[in-house]
Amino acid sequence: MKAGLDAANLHPYLMCQPLAYHTPDAGKQGFIDLPEFPFALEARICTRFDMHRYAREAWELGVRYIGGCCGFQPYHIRACAEELAVERKKSPEGSEKHLPWGGGLVMHTKPWVRARARREYWENLKPAGGRPFCPAMSKPDEWGVTKGDEILVQQTEASSVEHIKQMQKIQMEKKGIIA
Repeated sequence: MKAGLDAANLHPYLMCQPLAYHTPDAGKQGFIDLPEFPFALEARICTRFDMHRYAREAWELGVRYIGGCCGFQPYHIRACAEELAVERKKSPEGSEKHLPWGGGLVMHTKPWVRARARREYWENLKPAGGRPFCPAMSKPDEWGVTKGDEILVQQTEASSVEHIKQMQKIQMEKKGIIA
């Protein structure tokens, strides 16, 4: 992206405002199609170390306004600010209270925890979900509706029990549970 803009002699201010969820299994409408949306996305939350990597990659692409959207927590914003502290010429407030990249673990009583007191460990960690029998990926609902479809018109009243049953029937048909 940055190379293309430079080649065209364009120098816009680039910004990004990503979600803080891992959603590689989301469909074309994004995370709203996932069965966990909107109340069970916590298991997909990005780590602070994912945000360090994200901030660095965005910066290298030329993005200078880096924010966050759904799922972003204060520790995500801190991770972005810490990753870019040299470029920003300052550390985020409160950074003096901890050592980055698990540096404070050097004083832990357990040797296997002390061994984690390094950036490489946290950058390469693949966190587990910790939920027995939980699938690695979910299957998006994929109703196939997009902007302009009648089914997406905002209602003015709460759905009736009958309407909910109709929506559940459509959902089961989409999932192939009933014909």
